Amino acid sequence: MRMPEYIAGMTWGFMGVRGTWANDEARNSMEQMTRTTAVNWTAIAFSALQATAFSTEIPYWDKPTVTDDEVKWAIRQAKSLGLKVCLKPIVNCADGTWRAHINFFDKDVPCEPKWSDWFRSYSAYILHFAKIAEETKCEMFCIGCEMVQTDRRENEWRQLIAEVRKIYTGLITYNCDKYQEDNVVWWDALDIISSSGYYPANDWERQLDRIEKVVQTYGKPFFFMEAGCPSRKGSAAIPNDWTLAGAADQEEQVKFYEAMFTACAKRDWVQGFMLWDWPAKLYSREEAATDDGYCVYGKRSEAVIKDYYMSRRRNEGLRVE
Repeated sequence: MRMPEYIAGMTWGFMGVRGTWANDEARNSMEQMTRTTAVNWTAIAFSALQATAFSTEIPYWDKPTVTDDEVKWAIRQAKSLGLKVCLKPIVNCADGTWRAHINFFDKDVPCEPKWSDWFRSYSAYILHFAKIAEETKCEMFCIGCEMVQTDRRENEWRQLIAEVRKIYTGLITYNCDKYQEDNVVWWDALDIISSSGYYPANDWERQLDRIEKVVQTYGKPFFFMEAGCPSRKGSAAIPNDWTLAGAADQEEQVKFYEAMFTACAKRDWVQGFMLWDWPAKLYSREEAATDDGYCVYGKRSEAVIKDYYMSRRRNEGLRVE
């Protein structure tokens, strides 16, 4: 099963907080992304914060989460640039714990935080933005991102997917974490399988062999909802480690992208990427050489991505400006 078109995408806006979208700086950022990378899709990503990995309330209406109006502005801006949109609300922990560690006892226990309470709050958050995705005609909606410890809660996820379908009519996916593609058992309830492709540059073939079995089992389209690498010495071998110490190194990022694109181009079931990531506030092109983060703006990887995306879009018979 194939998607309607190849996803030559980039994730936009993540780490943006209330007040940093819907301004000229953010508009310029999205325009630069579209112009310099030849994308045809974007994942508009933002987060709401729960206090800790064991908290059960997600106050998505409160700062620092961007406002509904800011989210709607970003969607309108993307569409004005000719991009298709995946809306991607994410939950993070305010204390810095990675969301993959959000976890509770498998059985509800009195006087302890409960899965039932957390999913009630999380569902309210997701359904709120599913309505906005429907109102703004987003082509895709992502119901969760890299929530490893929650993946085993099959019944709760199936119920949430069913509730989302009552109010959202576009494509629905879930962004599982790296190495977790074969641990999710509810892919059949979704339209698309997607995961985070932070695999070592020398390990892509082995990981794609593993993922291909999952795609064949479920017969669903697949793409990498996230994939990227810091421009930092040593990062191509461990691209998911954003804390890795090392000097800025653009060739390290190029090495990762060339390895990933070369491996994935041989697998026609890999139907695209939403690369990680492109912030709402860009550094200057003059600062690109010293920036060691994931963003490719002004770096050598920018041209690598643009060339690959233009080639793939032409091969798919898609319009390329």
